[in-house]
Amino acid sequence: MKLDKIREENNDGGESLFSRTVKICGLGEEKVKSMMADVDAPKEVLISISSIVGEVHIKVAAKAEDKKAARKLIKPVVGELKEIFGNYIYTTDESVTLEQAVVDLLLANELTVSCAESCTGGMLSARLINVPGVSEVYKSGYITYSNKSKRKILGVRRSTIDKYGVISAETAKDMAKGLAAVTKADICVSVTGNAGPDAVEGKPVGLVYIGCCIKGKVAVTEAHFTGERNEIRLAATAAGLAYMRTNMLEYYSRVTFGNGEEE
Repeated sequence: MKLDKIREENNDGGESLFSRTVKICGLGEEKVKSMMADVDAPKEVLISISSIVGEVHIKVAAKAEDKKAARKLIKPVVGELKEIFGNYIYTTDESVTLEQAVVDLLLANELTVSCAESCTGGMLSARLINVPGVSEVYKSGYITYSNKSKRKILGVRRSTIDKYGVISAETAKDMAKGLAAVTKADICVSVTGNAGPDAVEGKPVGLVYIGCCIKGKVAVTEAHFTGERNEIRLAATAAGLAYMRTNMLEYYSRVTFGNGEEE
């Protein structure tokens, strides 16, 4: 059933309203819409989609004679969404933010975290520190904006920057590995990119690399964002949180369901 079809068909009222919000990170709105094009929702259920930076929220609501009946109507729809999106869903609790979900995951697994940021200028650390209780897991953050600070603080090799450029997967990897060596945190996240307004070293505006080192294992992702400088920085920050979460889930899935040993 198409999303616009669902909207058109749900004009009937009721006495009690119940809703659930499925929050997704790591996917854009158009991708989310295409993946849920065939969601089978009864006519009493309304599905709406909204976006904030780096996230897509799907609200599933229904009206019925009481909240118990309304909850019963939306339960199978939410279940279908969970099957479709899996680990892209970070919560179905309206009050939980992405940073809260990440910190909860860190706390649940007794993991510490540190951040090394360039183009985001501390915004990733700030999002994490928004969460009460984060002091249990957050170790430190460095804003290594200049090439010199990347080399001096994080040990990024001069040869890496000379060969690949400061905005590169290789530099993001060196930053994450160096941060792990300095802070001894279980998870170390690095961000380097071009927030604009002009190309840097031939690298386009909006190109960002995010590195994540979990107990010595490093992964890097490349992202492309559009918008003004601050919009790109906000998007990169949200992507950093989402990538940290994805890597934690993948790492512990391998440890738990793989050979039982950390790689």
